[in-house]
Amino acid sequence: MPTDPKDVLHRYLQEARDALLWKLDGVSEYDARRPLTPTGTNLLGLVKHVSLCEADYLGMVFGRPLPDRPAWMDSDEPNADMWARPDESREELVGLYRRVWAHADATIAALGLDAVGEVPWWSEAARHAPLHRILVHLVAETHRHAGHADIVRELIDGSAGLRVDADNLPSHDAPWWREYRAQVEQAAREAADAEGGGS
Repeated sequence: MPTDPKDVLHRYLQEARDALLWKLDGVSEYDARRPLTPTGTNLLGLVKHVSLCEADYLGMVFGRPLPDRPAWMDSDEPNADMWARPDESREELVGLYRRVWAHADATIAALGLDAVGEVPWWSEAARHAPLHRILVHLVAETHRHAGHADIVRELIDGSAGLRVDADNLPSHDAPWWREYRAQVEQAAREAADAEGGGS
């Protein structure tokens, strides 16, 4: 386990990156792209979005723009970074994410935690931020979206868990999980009924 603060933040960022890509393993092209929430959340769109976040926060913010930045990263189209167009292959978008990682990792390696960047989309009072704050922000952002991906993947095929090597879930079979889910549903109904707001 790393003890240097920058190494600790980098490790947590990498764990979130790995978890996010793991959620794409074994899904069909359709399932990688299809929206599974009313706001359109989808697996490949999450990867695309986080690529943009890292390219901006660990690139532009520190005057180190990503070379060959895709045009969609600067598009005015709402949510251009949240879904994959039919002409954008999974391999292309995953490859871009890995290229962004390498670029971001070079920024992390080159700068001290106290190096200050400028985040033009933050408020005037907050926009000059050190690498330390940017890394905390990206760790939170990437883990948040890895959690979204975990839920989306569970909706697709029931697959869930934290990491490839440790899913962080109790080891039970499908019938146990069905019974557990029914128990949680029953508790919710009883609480709603007791409050007079049954469904």
